[in-house]
Order: sequence, then structure tokens, then C-alpha cells
Amino acid sequence: MTSLAAATHVLSAPVVQSVDWLAIAPPTIAAVAALVILVADLFVPERNKAFLGYAAIAGLAAAVLSLAPLRKGDRSTFCLTTAPDHCSYTADHFALVIQFLVLGGALLTALMSVTETKDRLPAGEYWFLLLSSAAGAALLPASRDLVTLVVALEVASLPAFALVGLRRGNRMSSEAALKFFLSSVTATAVMLLGVSFVYATTGSLHLTRIATRLDDVPAQLETLAQVGVALTLVGFAFKTAAVPFHFWVPDSYVGAPLPVAAYLSVVGKAVGFSGLILVTVIAFPAYADVWGPAIAVFAALTMTVGNVAAVRQSATRAWSAVRLLAWSSVAQAGYILVPIAAAAYSSDDQIGSTVAYALMYAVVNLGAFAVVALVARTSPLNRIADYRGLYATRPVTAVVMGFFLLCLAGLPPGIIGLFAKVTVFSAAVDAGLGWLAVIMAVNVVIALYYYLQWTALLFRAPEGAAEGASGEPAVRHRAPALVMATIAVTAVASVLLSGWPQLVLRFAAVSLF
Repeated sequence: MTSLAAATHVLSAPVVQSVDWLAIAPPTIAAVAALVILVADLFVPERNKAFLGYAAIAGLAAAVLSLAPLRKGDRSTFCLTTAPDHCSYTADHFALVIQFLVLGGALLTALMSVTETKDRLPAGEYWFLLLSSAAGAALLPASRDLVTLVVALEVASLPAFALVGLRRGNRMSSEAALKFFLSSVTATAVMLLGVSFVYATTGSLHLTRIATRLDDVPAQLETLAQVGVALTLVGFAFKTAAVPFHFWVPDSYVGAPLPVAAYLSVVGKAVGFSGLILVTVIAFPAYADVWGPAIAVFAALTMTVGNVAAVRQSATRAWSAVRLLAWSSVAQAGYILVPIAAAAYSSDDQIGSTVAYALMYAVVNLGAFAVVALVARTSPLNRIADYRGLYATRPVTAVVMGFFLLCLAGLPPGIIGLFAKVTVFSAAVDAGLGWLAVIMAVNVVIALYYYLQWTALLFRAPEGAAEGASGEPAVRHRAPALVMATIAVTAVASVLLSGWPQLVLRFAAVSLF
């Protein structure tokens, strides 16, 4: 069958109209909650806008809870009648884990955001955009055709542009949103070109069919298929902030409201990584010799550039704390890319290591951003130097922040961070990527410098006070309850995972597809 005939057959094939509502419940609940809040915002008086935030939190909590009944087995819907095994939506083990990550991350972001929407941001627009983006992010890991993948990616991304620029009248916020938008649109255009090449080559948009047909591509279409595979990866590489597609990260994080920066660092990356895994492992295994080396190089460059830039951050520069976390997130993205690259060289399932690391990173990084959001209330410039002596005013918060930083560094007592790095390192070694394992080891050592420097600063005497001097107790401001709740939840989760790392690391030992 020619590519044109195959394409005609796919387009004419009817889709099963029965919908498995339980399977699609997580993204659907988030989307419905977004629409309800959008309409409610028209009628709720200004003094009661806080209730919109609580409604958003309830909607996200319901979406997370809707994952529980799906644990019993894979469920698929929107399938072709002529090929019932080719479906556009599959709620399998991989999809459920990533949906839990993105919806849980959005829920913690919402907890951090309630105070922001009371003081600085338009509540109705903010909650609608956040829930809409979360719905797209929850849809993407269950997508099993290229059209649904692209639509989910854009539904997750377009509201994020607006969230970054939502601080009205703020020049930095507007510039960050514009840079984020233009670079993302360019990456999406390149990705769509790649998708069109893949479709022209295979005559299909379903990932499993693409994998089958790429095994037997005519010689005259081989180059077109390779270019299509490479270009398709660009859009997802942009979302993961892989070098050289990382340039939007520092300015976007600094210009965005802090909860939005936290959201981008976790949920935005999860969207990129899940899409990258789906297209490489499911759709393009026949071209592992194309995407495997490329992702390995991306991983090496990303972790190196991220760590070197983080080391160069000045403690006294405005917003240096946010910039350091931004560059740290770029470096962490490099580690997460390693098992994806390893999957191209090994018959063993290496993707579980990426999922395990992403879960650890999500919990710890959201906690660190929650502490940064707390400190920003009394130190608006949010310099790293502003954290000096935090232990004197908020001892518990300082200890928790130190623990988060040690987890990111991979040092005890942050055992979960150490084990996650060892798992990723082992994936590279098992796949024969010794050179990449060496680069990762060097970067882990480089990262110790800025993580330990920040940790030590938390416990030093406050500026202007002699080491060990006693005096009047430092002034302590009242902390928002929901921000403290976010810090508490992430701290408990981090300690729990460090005590029982198998809760996350078991994903590294099982096949996710």
C-alpha cells in the first residue's frame, strides 16, 4: 500500500463513538473546572474572588482522586473501528504516573497561588489559565497519536504564556511572556513540519502504526523520514529546556509570578519529557540511531550549561535565587534526559529511571519554590544573600530548605536525590554510554558548589550580626497558611521518599509500557 493510499485509508476510517469517561476523567475534570471558574468569575463579587481559588484547588484534587480507579488496568478510548488496537487515548501505567505528577504539581502550585491572587494577580483569569494548562498537561501522556500530542502540547503551553505575563504593568513579566511565546511558537512550527514529514512517509498518525511502518520505509523516503523524526523532537526538546532550546528559561522564571515559575519548572518539563518519551520509544524505535545520539548530546550539553550558569550566579544580584533555581532546573533536565538516550542503546526498559527522577525532582523543586515564595514576601528582590540567617527567624523553614537543596544535590540526608542520580547513572552505564556517565559525574560535583553554598548561608548569622552573637530576636512576619501547607506537604513527601526510596525507584525497575 502506498503512503497516499494508507493516508486515505486512515482518514476514512471511522472512530468508535463510545467514550470511556472514566479513562478520560483526569483531564476532563480539570477542563470542566476551568470553564466553571471562567463563568463564575463573571458573577462573583470582587470581595469573594478568593473562593475561586478554593474551587480550583477542589477541582484539581478531584482530578487527582479520579486516577485511583484507573490503577486496575490499561484503558483505551477513541479507537479506530477498523483497528481497535489503534487508539488516540490510552490510560496505561506510564500515563497514570505522569498524570499524577502534573495534576499533583498543579495542585501544589494552586496552594501557593491563593495569596498571590488576593494581592497581585487577577483571580479569575489566573485560575482559568492554570486549570486549562493542567488539563492539557494531563491529556498529553495518554495521547497515542501525533495530532492529539500536538493539541495537548499546545493546550498546556498557550495558557502558560499568559500566566507568565499576567502581572499587569510589569515590564519584566511582559518581556518574559513575549520571549517564551515567540520561541515556543517557532519550536512548534518546526515540530509540525516534522510531523507532516512523518505522516507523508508512513501515512499514519497513530504512534504504534508509525513504528510498524518506519521499519519498512522505501529507500527514496529514508531521508524524509529521518528529517521528520529529528524535527518532531525539537518541540518536545524545547519544553524540556534542553540546550540549545533553553534560552527562555531564566527570564521566564524571573518575570513570571513565583507560583507560575514553580509550575513551569515541574509541570512544563513533565509535559516535554512525556512527549519526548512517547515519540521516541513508541513511535520512532526504528530510528534510534538518529534520536539516540542527539538526545545523549542534548543531555551532556544541558547538564553542563545549566550547572556552569548556576555557579556563576551572584548572591547579591536581584532575583538571583530564582535565577539559580532556573539554571538548576536546566541542569536537572540534563540528568532526566540520560535514560531516554540510554533507551536507544539498550534492550532493557530505561524509561522508568526518567520517571523516577522526575517524581523526585517534582516534589523537591516545588518545595524549594514554596520557600522562595515565602522569603519573597519580606525580601522582594529575592537575592540569595537574603537567605542568610533564615534559621534565626524561621528555623524549621531553613532546615526544610536545606534538606530540599541537599536532595537536589544528591547528598545525605537527601537519600531520594542520591538514589535517583545513581539510578540515572546506572542507566547510562548499562547502555554503554560511559562517556555520558562521566560527564554526569563531573556535573554532579560542580552542582555541589552552589547547592552547598546556599545551604550554608541559611545557617550563618544574619547580616550585620557577629557569628554566635546573641541579641534581640529577629522580627518574624506572619506566613500565609497555604504556602506553609505547601512547604509542609513537600517536606513530608521528601522525608518519606528518603526513608522509603523504593516508593519512587520501583518505577525504574519495571516496564512502563
